[in-house]
Amino acid sequence: MKNNDSKKLWLDLEKKIPKLSLNLGPYTTQAYYDDPACLSFITSRYKFCAKMLSGLNTVLEIGCGDGFGGAIVAQRVNKLICTDINKPLLEDNKSRMDHFDNIEYHYHDFRESSYPNKVDGVYLVDVIEHIFQDEEPGFLTNIVASLNDNGICLIGTPNITADKYANEYSREGHVNLKDHESLKMIGEKYFYKSFMFGMNDEVVHSGFLQMAHFLWLLCVSPKISDRSL
Repeated sequence: MKNNDSKKLWLDLEKKIPKLSLNLGPYTTQAYYDDPACLSFITSRYKFCAKMLSGLNTVLEIGCGDGFGGAIVAQRVNKLICTDINKPLLEDNKSRMDHFDNIEYHYHDFRESSYPNKVDGVYLVDVIEHIFQDEEPGFLTNIVASLNDNGICLIGTPNITADKYANEYSREGHVNLKDHESLKMIGEKYFYKSFMFGMNDEVVHSGFLQMAHFLWLLCVSPKISDRSL
């Protein structure tokens, strides 16, 4: 009789694994059905946010969608406040993601006002390209006003040069795409320090940004005192 049986070992171990299931939410589920590999790209974007914001006390996500990425960031910060303009989706997030005890979900429209309480960090992933250009100044000013003096802001958006590879649904919603130069201008206008990164698939880099599929703007120390921005 065999002393070692790898099949038995694995089946015995499998019995110890909790039998859990998770509803990924409408956007993430659709992405998985359309292009499963896309989920690895999305996950990598939120992993980058988590790394850059690690250790902060209170962080805001603007445009959290179905909450898929927020759980990744929440592992690295003390408190995560996920905001969106879709009230029914936020209510769904509250019940579907209630096992994450350091995440809150709140309705807030940054086109209209800043967040009522200042925070240490803000991030928005795949959001700014959906804000019309005439709404952008107020939107960004309200983000800046929501940050503490040494706050960090992280903006991730598709490079305009990659738009031809987006699906039809995405292109219809892309009303304000940026290249690396126009994104950098946001950082210089609203923050004292800003840094640009590119991303291709799961790889973040500081190389030739014109060839990046996705762009990152990392900003530190908002120009809060200048309300005329």
